[in-house]
Amino acid sequence: MSVATIQFDRFNQLQDEQAQERIVAARERLGDRAVLLCHHYQRADVYRHADLTGDSLKLAKLASQTDAEYIVFCGVHFMAEVADILSRPEQVAILPDLAAGCSMADMANLAKVERCWRELGEVLDDPDASITPVTYINSAADLKAFCGEHGGIVCTSTNAPKILDWAFAQREKVLFFPDQHLGRWTGYKKDIPLEQMVVWDPDQEYGGLTPDEIRNAKILLWKGHCSVHQMFQESHIRRWRMQHPDGFVISHPESNLEVCLNSDHVGSTEFIINTIKGAPPNTQWLVGTELNLVSRLAEEVKPEGKTVQFMAPTVCMCSTMQRIDPQHLAWALENLADGNVVNRISVPVHEAELARLALERMLAV
Repeated sequence: MSVATIQFDRFNQLQDEQAQERIVAARERLGDRAVLLCHHYQRADVYRHADLTGDSLKLAKLASQTDAEYIVFCGVHFMAEVADILSRPEQVAILPDLAAGCSMADMANLAKVERCWRELGEVLDDPDASITPVTYINSAADLKAFCGEHGGIVCTSTNAPKILDWAFAQREKVLFFPDQHLGRWTGYKKDIPLEQMVVWDPDQEYGGLTPDEIRNAKILLWKGHCSVHQMFQESHIRRWRMQHPDGFVISHPESNLEVCLNSDHVGSTEFIINTIKGAPPNTQWLVGTELNLVSRLAEEVKPEGKTVQFMAPTVCMCSTMQRIDPQHLAWALENLADGNVVNRISVPVHEAELARLALERMLAV
């Protein structure tokens, strides 16, 4: 490894076009030693450089199947952690900007989840015998490890219904974190009454619930949400339908229940993309998910006469993923080309083993 790591402040002042040129040059030097992953929500001036695009789990799995030494993940922190967990030991996962986190993932941390588990044990005696912990893949590695240790599992927005079936086959209750909306929508589609899906507020004693509410609950929903998808409202759909009565509404299940109930289709980012691309020409779509994805999709289907509109009236994108800009990407790639590994994401071995166990349970389902 080279002794002289290139400091980021030399890149911070670069104009975007200069950064783009240096990204291309660094990638030529690296060749097949690096694979560049971009999540669907990534900004366009970074997304253009992607070798592989998709959602977080798909990208991590694909990267592990390449011969690349370096996995450069243009996403957020938990995504790079999943890539590190699922990749081969000789592969190195890198996040161009360590500040690229996920506000939803941050709403559930290990200390709060462990406290929740202890408090549930005071009401239910043995939570390991009565509750299956389920964490959305949008969570930190230590929470995936918690699920691995306590007989739990990981889910995605695509497979959440199957995972919930599996979870209830193990035990009578589910603790679902960190996104309450995905958990509620999935439970609703499984005909679980809303009154049996209660919100656990980690900032209150016993989640702000009474012992009877805990005992009667089928799903304990962690009080967490996506800052992007919470912007979408039922009123946005009603207003749009008045102007486009023949149009279609499609939303991500991280949206609130009212938005999902008033949508024609609900599904993951991949589902949204495939549904709109597979729709007949000249159709109109209102889309409830992140702005960068919606804008990119609108351009791609425009030649077919399809119109795609972002659901919220205000600009709302994944601000933390926006932190990975051309400057950070150029800095990370040039360092790699010079033999310097910067911003490596490395999950501790014991934690990675337990997290992998929870992920493997999901993949088996």
